[in-house]
Amino acid sequence: MARLCKPAVQAPEHVITMEETLEFARRVHAGKDQLPLALRLIRNTGVQKRHLVQPIEQTLRHPGLTERNRIYEAESKKRTPQVVEEALKNADVAARDIDAIIYVSCTGFLMPSLTAWLINTMGLRPDTRQIPIAQLGCAAGGAAVNRAHDFCMAHPGSNVLIVSAEFCSLCYQPDMDDIGSLLSDGLFGDAVAAAVVRGTGGTGIELERNASYLIPHTEDWISYAVRETGFHFQLDRRVPGTMEPLAPVLREFAKDHSWDAGSLDFYIVHAGGPRILDDLAKFLEVDRSVFRHSWATLSEYGNIASAVVLEAARRLFEEDPPAPDATGLIAGFGPGITAEMALGRWNDGARADVD
Repeated sequence: MARLCKPAVQAPEHVITMEETLEFARRVHAGKDQLPLALRLIRNTGVQKRHLVQPIEQTLRHPGLTERNRIYEAESKKRTPQVVEEALKNADVAARDIDAIIYVSCTGFLMPSLTAWLINTMGLRPDTRQIPIAQLGCAAGGAAVNRAHDFCMAHPGSNVLIVSAEFCSLCYQPDMDDIGSLLSDGLFGDAVAAAVVRGTGGTGIELERNASYLIPHTEDWISYAVRETGFHFQLDRRVPGTMEPLAPVLREFAKDHSWDAGSLDFYIVHAGGPRILDDLAKFLEVDRSVFRHSWATLSEYGNIASAVVLEAARRLFEEDPPAPDATGLIAGFGPGITAEMALGRWNDGARADVD
């Protein structure tokens, strides 16, 4: 049975604190009517610091889409090999053991996908399947885990490498001063992550069931407007309330597996913002502390898009490991509004694989 092994995560070296974010917002957007509300919302995110792929002075300048995409390509190629090597080591597999690579990112564009470069650079086999996912935003981390699970079920014994490269700061638009844009400027961070889903063996989360769900007629709630200056992130004010309709979906999903979504042993949930986590705790009737890995990720990295679920999972591995057969939920949320959900149980490698 497919098993998600310990992820590897790297955050860029340039750090900006919440206080620095507030100071820059006051200076760059001075006099804007929306600024006082935006400052209050940024404070309420709980994001204490974020990591940026460039120093903040460069981030605040817009050199044009061509240059930004060049930076995206250069930084992706600079930073992904290290996390891939660490993820392979964590899973106790070699590059040539990988049968498919899933690459997720929504903050830049390359064709061919970075999957081709990774195959040529990292020693993966030429017949490695390439599965790039570019337009699921923050939900793509959960989608990557689910598509890796599907691949391993369809091709027993296969190993799938997941890679996420998110440089949200490259989407900063200096001229955008609506509330959604200003809030985003204080919420999103940059990170690169990788993980291996093994078809057999290894220690980690044994994936048992996955599903997707789209809230009907919400496709314009989280979106990009693609303009001459690049990607303009658009966030509807109704997005923070999406856990109320999604919590029953999670409950039914777990119920179909004879589990109770409110009584699991661990939760790896996308940290889209504090309201998302607080509302999910409320509607699942669990203590907010069960999302401690997501809260820690939000506080220390901000919303790192598709990399969030991998970083939250890494934290699960690094604390006292769950007991064998402990049950858990992985959930990513993003544009659509889309939820990508998975159920699994902890396997420390001592229990044999079961078809």
